[in-house]
Amino acid sequence: MATVRLERVRKIYLDGGHVAVHGVDLEVADGEFVVLVGPSGCGKSTTLRMIAGLESITEGRLYIGDRLVNDVPPKDRDIAMVFQNYALYPHMTVRENLAFALKLRRLSTAEIDTRVRRAAETLGLLDVLDRKPRQLSGGQRQRVAVGRAIVREPAVFLFDEPLSNLDAKLRVQTRREISKLHRDLGATMIYVTHDQVEAMTLGDRIVVMNAGRVQQVDTPLALYDGPANRFVAGFIGSPAMNFVEGTVSDDHGARTLATSDGAFSVPLPGRVATSIKTSARLVLGIRPEDIEMSGATGRDEWVSFRGRVDLVEPLGNETFVHATAGTHVLTVRVSSRDLPQAGEELSLRLDPAKAHWFDAASGNRV
Repeated sequence: MATVRLERVRKIYLDGGHVAVHGVDLEVADGEFVVLVGPSGCGKSTTLRMIAGLESITEGRLYIGDRLVNDVPPKDRDIAMVFQNYALYPHMTVRENLAFALKLRRLSTAEIDTRVRRAAETLGLLDVLDRKPRQLSGGQRQRVAVGRAIVREPAVFLFDEPLSNLDAKLRVQTRREISKLHRDLGATMIYVTHDQVEAMTLGDRIVVMNAGRVQQVDTPLALYDGPANRFVAGFIGSPAMNFVEGTVSDDHGARTLATSDGAFSVPLPGRVATSIKTSARLVLGIRPEDIEMSGATGRDEWVSFRGRVDLVEPLGNETFVHATAGTHVLTVRVSSRDLPQAGEELSLRLDPAKAHWFDAASGNRV
């Protein structure tokens, strides 16, 4: 296996002058599972394709192990890539699809058979080795695509949204298989997805990207608990974090965030109050699970406010209540089965100790 290191890697499409990736600095440790996540067009797949050698690097340096690979062709980088499209040969059996790259490398028949069988056993494909791709389910086809990467025994595995074509149940199952595969192989893996749930459940570390720039790199829980800016806070977590923008004011010597609609007046914690000026614009971020409906156990320092229920989404083990408070739309995660009705007025409260604070102009964490 090997490390992967990107030093100020940029991608500029010269025909239109579009900068797709702005100076990515990233080191993936040997055996680490790193996920690149972000919305469409954020540069995550372009970054992966530069690592694979499928896109040229405009500026910066890329190392796989100790070798600079900027000008090394894909076939000589010791990587294997799994695409969103399975790209299986329809006229070949599963066995032949798995063995094809090994035959091109002129490995012995015995070595090919050993590698193919080992990969098929790992991925639960032994019973379908003699079937053609058209005879397989979507999940089985994706496993064959992964198997083609495994048999090559590369230094680095690259995954480009491999689960996008699967239904919800198969996505969960295949996600579990990929995670187990990483544990079994101890391989270096870099995985691209737009799905933050995939990112949170798979990655040792997550690279959050937006508009071609890396926003934050950290472990899943560190991203959830300590987002570096408003974008990361809103992207990581399902349902997304609630945001309330207001102006800092002095209330009898205590600084508070007040909204123009009068719906919220939230005291600033000491660390924020001492670093921000009166009349500054701030954004309060609060997770849906850190807002409670009236009647739940809270403390005196919690902030109460009124809301009107717009929508109730019961999911069995939990329920999402969407409510409007003043001009702000909020989502509340509750476990109670005594649920409000759409149109109902209710009392809500939030725990200010769980709030996140962001500068309204820059979006950066305060």
